[in-house]
Amino acid sequence: MTPEPDQYGVFGHPVAHSLSPFIHGMFARQTGQEMTYRLYDVVPEELGERVRSFFADGGRGLNITLPHKINAVDVAHELTARAAHAAAVNTLALQGEGIVGDNTDGVGLVRDLCDNLGLTITGRRVLVLGAGGATRGVLASLLALKPQELIIGNRSAERAEALAAAFADLGDAHGVGFADVGADAFDLIINATSASLSGEIPPIPRSAVGSDSVCYDLAYGKGATAFVNWAQAAGCARALQGLGMLVEQAAESFELWRGVRPDTASVLGALRERARC
Repeated sequence: MTPEPDQYGVFGHPVAHSLSPFIHGMFARQTGQEMTYRLYDVVPEELGERVRSFFADGGRGLNITLPHKINAVDVAHELTARAAHAAAVNTLALQGEGIVGDNTDGVGLVRDLCDNLGLTITGRRVLVLGAGGATRGVLASLLALKPQELIIGNRSAERAEALAAAFADLGDAHGVGFADVGADAFDLIINATSASLSGEIPPIPRSAVGSDSVCYDLAYGKGATAFVNWAQAAGCARALQGLGMLVEQAAESFELWRGVRPDTASVLGALRERARC
């Protein structure tokens, strides 16, 4: 009898829009891995039970997306250092008898920014919008590149300040309210809020965007997101959505699960082609 392929998937709510099955399907074919990858719409109150059932039924690994990244910390038996620092999990893997929680968002973002897009973060001024799980997942990797200044802007200034303080041992970050990010243009602005998905824009001063600014939306969609459209109208140098980060963080998860590193360029090219259709 042919053994059943290993089971993987993504838990989110909603999750029907996710491109993860397409990405991991390409990774599996490229690397010759026998595996399946499915979408699971899981409401927050059922997260722990559904994760335990998935692994008890033979599942090998999960991606975790909105709104579960922070709560998934409590489901894991053990956390990697980067997941523990972020206090947010986007990847679960069965290792031995336990479930290990990891966070691949930060390394995925930095690989896209630096390797794929050729940006320099060291010595530059960076603004991150939002103080939720998405920001938690990327702060350590951004601070490791030693930007000149990293500002966290959020609707609640207190929440932004608390998040900056939580990462103070890794670098110099400051938290402020959206209106107080300053009048000077930033080299890089990262939208880590979910506002773009509902067509809203974080209310930051337009002066934060200059003619040399790169604006990057962690969200993605068919066509430009609301943040990308706003950034382009504000006169930025480049406005991008997070397809590259999506693929790079998925590759990091895939390597954790399967022990092999997939090529990301061909998958990213296929996704961009799909987005143009």
